[in-house]
Amino acid sequence: MLHADDIQVRWVMPEAFHDIPIHETDDEAVRLLGELVEKALPGAGEEAQTALAVTCALGVDDLLAADARYAGLCVTAIDETPCTATVFAALVDSPDVAEVGGAVKAIAANLRETGDAEVSEIELPCGSAVSYIGSREDKLIGDLTDSGQELTFSTWYIQVYVPLPNGTCLMMEMSTPTVAGWDVFSTMFGNTVSSIRLFHADGTPLITSVAAA
Repeated sequence: MLHADDIQVRWVMPEAFHDIPIHETDDEAVRLLGELVEKALPGAGEEAQTALAVTCALGVDDLLAADARYAGLCVTAIDETPCTATVFAALVDSPDVAEVGGAVKAIAANLRETGDAEVSEIELPCGSAVSYIGSREDKLIGDLTDSGQELTFSTWYIQVYVPLPNGTCLMMEMSTPTVAGWDVFSTMFGNTVSSIRLFHADGTPLITSVAAA
């Protein structure tokens, strides 16, 4: 859950995802990271759990740079292949247009101009939105690789933009470097964004669907 000024945003994360402590103090963050890796890798050795904790800790700066208000991690095995995915939610500026419908059109147009990923205008139960599906190149520092050399790898992602009537926009992203988990993770993420609900400050529901306007 997060607050966008006078709008409250809620959603339901799958149980397989564990919260990443991105806004905690150092000591509390270390404690919560320890709990995260124990839940994500139950029964795994200390080396594997430490590597996951370090990877999560190193990713916090990137999440904060993206203005993430929430982040979660899933570690699982799919057809015996270890797979991971990260989901985060952020508030970003919405295009300066009068209506949510116009914001949806503007966001979709901007995404088509700035990248070659797949852009779609969609309807969620909470309202109108834009999905952006593609891949990018990410890097893993040498300290976390067997060779000691920096590693570049592909990450597949889905971003969903939900413009709000107060001039802000909810952006949620699911990303995974393990393509074997794409179908499972994208289905989980589809369920997550479908669970998004918006509320006014007084608790009354808010739906921003263009189709219902």
